[in-house]
Amino acid sequence: MPPRSDPPHPLPRTHDGAGQRVSALLAAAPRHLRVASAADSGAAVTRSHLGDGRCVGWYAPPVPGWQVAIDAERAAALPPALARRFGSTDFWGRWTRVECLAKLADVPVATWWHRHGLEVPSGTVWLWRTLPLTDLVVTVAFTPTSTHRVDRVDRVGPDSRTFPDVAVSGAG
Repeated sequence: MPPRSDPPHPLPRTHDGAGQRVSALLAAAPRHLRVASAADSGAAVTRSHLGDGRCVGWYAPPVPGWQVAIDAERAAALPPALARRFGSTDFWGRWTRVECLAKLADVPVATWWHRHGLEVPSGTVWLWRTLPLTDLVVTVAFTPTSTHRVDRVDRVGPDSRTFPDVAVSGAG
């Protein structure tokens, strides 16, 4: 059974008022997500490809100054090797959140796993929502784009600030 939907995580401080627009989009996330074939999802702002040929697309209007990423996974039985490595509690939710963070930080997800596992480092600046969609678990995540992406790979680490200080996530 897919996990229940996480509520959108509120933005404690604004970034030119756009944080409230992002929070509103996350609150309405089910209206902005569509599952279709890759050929039929070309108009999506961003999309996540599934192993069975489907794509989950994000069709909300872009928010200036913010970057968006999504990840979707089938809410299938957890492979034992992954459960041993990362734990089974909210596995697919944690997995999709970390996939989104890796995309937003322009970091290979394997590098993220090596450094952080499926955890979100405290102080990570992002807004997200994880929710079920048909047979899937989907995370939609945003971060402000005011940081240069060029050096994010080198700066990801337990004591680094990979995103600008606009919003700090709750428990990942």
